[in-house]
This record gives sequence, structure tokens and C-alpha cells, in this order.
Amino acid sequence: MEQFGGAGHSEEIAKKLSEKGLLIGIDRDEEALEAAKKKLEQYKNVKYVHGNHDEIDELLESIGIHKVDGILLDLGVSSYQLDEKARGFSYMGNAKLDMRMDKTQELTAEIVVNEYSEEALAKLIWDYGEERFSKIIAKNICKQREKKRIETTEELVKIIESSIPKAKQKDGHPAKRTFQAIRIEVNDEIKPLYKTILNSIKLLKEGGRLVVITFHSLEDRAVKEAFIEAEGKCTCPKDLPYCICNYASYGKIITKKPILPTIQEQEENTRSKSAKLRIFERKEVK
Repeated sequence: MEQFGGAGHSEEIAKKLSEKGLLIGIDRDEEALEAAKKKLEQYKNVKYVHGNHDEIDELLESIGIHKVDGILLDLGVSSYQLDEKARGFSYMGNAKLDMRMDKTQELTAEIVVNEYSEEALAKLIWDYGEERFSKIIAKNICKQREKKRIETTEELVKIIESSIPKAKQKDGHPAKRTFQAIRIEVNDEIKPLYKTILNSIKLLKEGGRLVVITFHSLEDRAVKEAFIEAEGKCTCPKDLPYCICNYASYGKIITKKPILPTIQEQEENTRSKSAKLRIFERKEVK
């Protein structure tokens, strides 16, 4: 029995597979993999792979795995990354503008902030952050970088705060949406997700399940749409006695509506408030 899961949920899965089976933990963050190795050092049934879930089919192929029993995709930034101030994910405190989940990649938040055009900045802040003040934030970023290169999270936060009217800064921290947008751009979190979900479903054995946890609407929308495509739907006219469109179905959606965290879980872990969980079960293609 092979299982695929993220490092954050690895201990619970490893315990369940302690007698038989294999847990494969894939993460683009090498520090997360090292933390998982220490946490799971008593278990011998774990493989650690440095890579991106967008390449899950290639990564599993590289270690001789062709099909798995289950996959857990825990999307977005982790609590560890947020809490590690030096990584530059957080708008609290002060750190270098980095935001890379994979430290081996070249693109950083500093490059995005200082080298993207004003139009490109405004677009990504709106598309990925749904920030209504995206244009003025982008404009002020460009004004400031003409004087001096923007290098720290504190510098960026000050620009964002000065761009949003005080009366409109009541819904959480004013930099929240912009930081989310830049992080998504740096780590290319949305564009490949739809294809990643479809590839993951195809890697499952008959009856295997894909479980996906998302933390914002853009992720959840991509997952939902990929699930609908994988489930398939007959497009033949209703008056035909049998199907002739030959649609492909890779299984069924288990969660017609996403599973949300309980009140107790939200109280114990405030970061779970935006989480949504969706499940797809693999069936033989028809």
C-alpha cells in the first residue's frame, strides 16, 4: 500500500501505515522535509522527496511508484513558513522579501515587487489577492522603488498601509491580500493546480481517494472545477436511448459541498477558519 501526503500531516498517516505500506512525503520546502524526518524518525516506511506536487506523476515515476492508494494535497503556505519570520511570508515583523517555498528557485518576492511593471503588479494583486486598492498599491510601490529598492516586508507593509484609506482598514491587516497575491505569484500556486488535480486522480488505484485542503477561494475553485471534469458528464440529448458522446469518468466526487472545520477546531487553530476539504474517489474509467 502506497500513500502520498504532505509533511504537515505525515505523523498521523505514518502511524496508520506502521505495520504495512509506504508513506511518500513530497514537499518543495527542504526545511519542511527535514522537520518531517526528525518527527518521523521512528518510522522506516517513509520516503521523502524534494519536489513540487505539480510534478507528482514524474516524481512518483522517479522512485518506481506508478499507482497509489490515496493522496493528500495540503495546499498553500504552512504555519511553519508563516511563523519563520526570516522567510518573508508574514506581514508581521520585518524580514527580507523572499516568500519562496522552495529556496532553490530564483524568483523571490523582492524581484516581483521591484521588477514587475506597474500594470503587472496591479493585475496580480487583484487576481490573486482580490484587493480593491490594487492599482493604487501598485502605483505607490513603483513610486517608492524609484527612490530605493524595496527589500523588506516592513517597507512593503508601510507602502500598502499608506495606499489604503484608514476607514477601509477594518477587515483584517491591510497587507494581508497583497502579501497573499505576491506569495501565490512567487510560488506559482494557482496556474498548474487544475492539471495537478487531474494528474493526481489518474495516479490513484481503483477505489483510491484524493483529499485536497484549500485555504482560499482561488484554490478551491480550481479544485472544484477539476473534480467536475474528472467525474465527467454525458452531453447527449436526453431523448437518446443510450450514450454516444463517449465521455470519460475517472470516478465520483464524494463531497458535493466542502467539509469545513468545526467551531472547536477553529477555536483551537484560528488558521483553519478558511480551510475547505474536498474528496474524490477513483473508479475505473468508462
